[in-house]
Amino acid sequence: MMNTPLNYDIVTEAIEQMGLGDFSQATIRDIQSLSRILEEKTGEPVIHLEMGVPGLKPSDIAMRAEQEALANGCATIYPPNGGIPRIKNAASEFVKAFIGVDIDPLCCIPTTGSMQGTFAAFTIWHHAFTANEKGEPTVLFINPGFPVQTTQCDVIGIRHIGLDVHSYRGDDLIAKIEEIVQQENICGIVYSNPNNPSWVCFNEQELEGIGRLATEYDFIVLEDLAYFAMDFRRDLSHPYQEPYQATVARYTDNYMLSVSGSKAFSYAGQRIGVSCISNKLYHRVFAPLQEHFGVGEYGNFFANRLMYTFSSGTTHSVQHAMAALMEAASSGAYNFLDDVREYGRRARYMKDVLLANGFYLVYDNDMGAPLADGFYFTVQYPGMNDLELTRALMYYGIAVYPLDTMGSTQQGVRICTSFFSDNLRDLFRERIEAFKKNN
Repeated sequence: MMNTPLNYDIVTEAIEQMGLGDFSQATIRDIQSLSRILEEKTGEPVIHLEMGVPGLKPSDIAMRAEQEALANGCATIYPPNGGIPRIKNAASEFVKAFIGVDIDPLCCIPTTGSMQGTFAAFTIWHHAFTANEKGEPTVLFINPGFPVQTTQCDVIGIRHIGLDVHSYRGDDLIAKIEEIVQQENICGIVYSNPNNPSWVCFNEQELEGIGRLATEYDFIVLEDLAYFAMDFRRDLSHPYQEPYQATVARYTDNYMLSVSGSKAFSYAGQRIGVSCISNKLYHRVFAPLQEHFGVGEYGNFFANRLMYTFSSGTTHSVQHAMAALMEAASSGAYNFLDDVREYGRRARYMKDVLLANGFYLVYDNDMGAPLADGFYFTVQYPGMNDLELTRALMYYGIAVYPLDTMGSTQQGVRICTSFFSDNLRDLFRERIEAFKKNN
């Protein structure tokens, strides 16, 4: 039996009892549950690097605004399907201040977390686009990515395929996307920027190419900005000043921007995001929507058919919280990136420890430049595949998530910095050094 920080037999037994086997079918929640069981049985803490959950306290601005809204009686009133005027105006101004593009307030629709917004987008695409000589309407995911989004497509019944960005950047990325679009009936392309989990960031050249293809081949781009402005290599925190958050919105009208309250604002528990639809796309009429639902206008269908049937709008009070955060950020009264820069500091320390002990970065550069240090990064250990490494690290009290579940063609694991507090630094170093000694 190997001498590991967590008792080897206890870990092995727990894995077998949960039926996790080689971890090929393990979800993030499974790994989290296993971690909790091991903490109970061994009395030792597990270092949680598997969950993409904010680890910082949200601003009092949000909590005060939500408390005030509840005190004023909003809990008794159904919110409008498309959102209250305050958040629609605040989101429009926020996009102008930090992205540098104009989107009308009408076209900014709050959702119950960004996940509801992406589910709504995939649902519209499923109904708005039809089969052609290339086949069924298909969503192209630029991977690695958020695995639940492909699950959403499966639930809806819309076909999806993936392209791993690891081997395709710059002109190669655009050429590969065009090759796929010429062969497949692509109705939409989805990516996050910065990317979850690799933390690569598409640049303006790549986004211009994607935008050009979206216009030429008439597909919609869903730009997931869950980690808004968290490319800490550039200071994107000053409203109405360059540099702005990079976006495809400068290069096509066929886009939706998904802005989340969870990571940049640390307001995940209240479930709030905003889907910002381009002015032109919002008003575009799709014949299949008109024929089957009586509402053909894209944005109108989003708000008054989908948001209405999904949840009768988004929780009233949290709309005030998100609006207050956006208002304060746009006015310059609140630098929303000051707090979340802590994730970058954590990532730098963890990378230093891992790289000094035989690990290497999987997605290791950004168009030849060093990656930003942020919420996620990816690593691997020689001689193991990603499932073997995920399982092996559990014996050392370190919970991670394998890349193959995220559409990656590479071997490795995702590291999330959100729960890594300063008091875990020495323990992390000790366990990684023990891992190297035994492997």
